[in-house]
Amino acid sequence: MATTNDLKNGIVLKLDGQLWTVTDFQHVKPGKGGAFVRTTLKNVLSGKVVDKTFNAGLKVETATVDKRNMTYLYKDGADFVFMDGDTFDQIHVPDATVGDGADYLLENTEAVVAVHDGVPLYVELPVTLELVVQHTDPGLQGDRSTGGTKPATLETGAQIQVPLFINTGDKLKVDTRDGRYLGRVN
Repeated sequence: MATTNDLKNGIVLKLDGQLWTVTDFQHVKPGKGGAFVRTTLKNVLSGKVVDKTFNAGLKVETATVDKRNMTYLYKDGADFVFMDGDTFDQIHVPDATVGDGADYLLENTEAVVAVHDGVPLYVELPVTLELVVQHTDPGLQGDRSTGGTKPATLETGAQIQVPLFINTGDKLKVDTRDGRYLGRVN
């Protein structure tokens, strides 16, 4: 348990049986009446964002979320298997928990896995990863002047849009949050 005076960004609260991360908070002391804390909360599982106001000094239940750096090992059925580099413990993370990040996971990729009471909540991939283009059609000579894009399949199987000068076998820097092409890697 903590009071609303102890709130800070990143702390996880347990409200109505759900886990919420504090993304923003502000202590307000109006001229009249009691002080209060205005917060922006993000649901850990669904990603839904809500604004909530608490009276100052109110007790709120905090949840312990263990964020650990882990290495992705392999896919086992519908689960992804991650290993803790310190303890060598392996954890099975369901496909739904990994989400869209599964499109960019290669073996031995480092990621942050958040765990609460032994249950994996979410997987945070690095913001950028370097991946090799498995297949893309060649760009045509006349197409270069428009600065257009073409689809490319990465070594993980993900489909992204790349500039026309990219060829099969090129190593690219990709944004894992939205699948954007960020540049070529030499």
